[in-house]
Amino acid sequence: MRNVIAVLNQKGGVGKTTSVINIGAFLAKRGKSVLIIDFDPQGNSTSGLGIDKNTVPATIYDVLSGNVNIVKAINSTSVKGLNLCPSNTNLAATELELANTESKEFVLKSVIDSLDYDYILIDCPPSLGILTINALCAAKWLLIPVQAEYYALEGLSQLLDVMQRVKQGPNPNLQLLGVAVTMYDNRNSLAQQVNNELKKYFGDALFKTIVPRNVRLAEAPSYGKAIMDHDKWSKGAKAYKQLTKEVQNRVG
Repeated sequence: MRNVIAVLNQKGGVGKTTSVINIGAFLAKRGKSVLIIDFDPQGNSTSGLGIDKNTVPATIYDVLSGNVNIVKAINSTSVKGLNLCPSNTNLAATELELANTESKEFVLKSVIDSLDYDYILIDCPPSLGILTINALCAAKWLLIPVQAEYYALEGLSQLLDVMQRVKQGPNPNLQLLGVAVTMYDNRNSLAQQVNNELKKYFGDALFKTIVPRNVRLAEAPSYGKAIMDHDKWSKGAKAYKQLTKEVQNRVG
């Protein structure tokens, strides 16, 4: 059964794209067919997988505009079984272009419904605009990466409120897959306090795997590689391998 997962936190710099790339790569390594949709105008998933976002012939923007069939916008990556629908700054124009479109919240859903992948991961923009609403209306699951820092909990209630509104309205099938703690420094007492607060608030929805702050993990995108290809023995690689197993178990 196809699983569409929106990976979202409206706060930037929380490891959202890193999570998308590496969960996608480990799912592919486990024999699953995976498509990453870079739905962020910054195009970080695109460049992080070694694809030049400024020279690709077609992006998700062209697909949403109706100019290109999504199949023609999909690129293979260096990871076998992992494909990417790229993005660049053109996507920012979609917010305005969709404003007066009928059923504007279902445009992404309409273009991916025909695709046949085990997993589709949507790297959402760090905002709660029309692009994000499209992602939530297309998804079955929501995965929220959270950095273990002072402002981690800020905005989460708003994000969960948006999820509930979507669930009660256009997408009743949307479910919270889980919350993943990222960029964790166990030497920092504040990080431990934040993690404890997240446990209290989310309970079983909090993934057991904690992704540590890791230099090899941080530098992998600059080489256009997933962490398993950059340094498979690093703490970051081991964490994302374990987190991916949790994701698979939760989706059943």
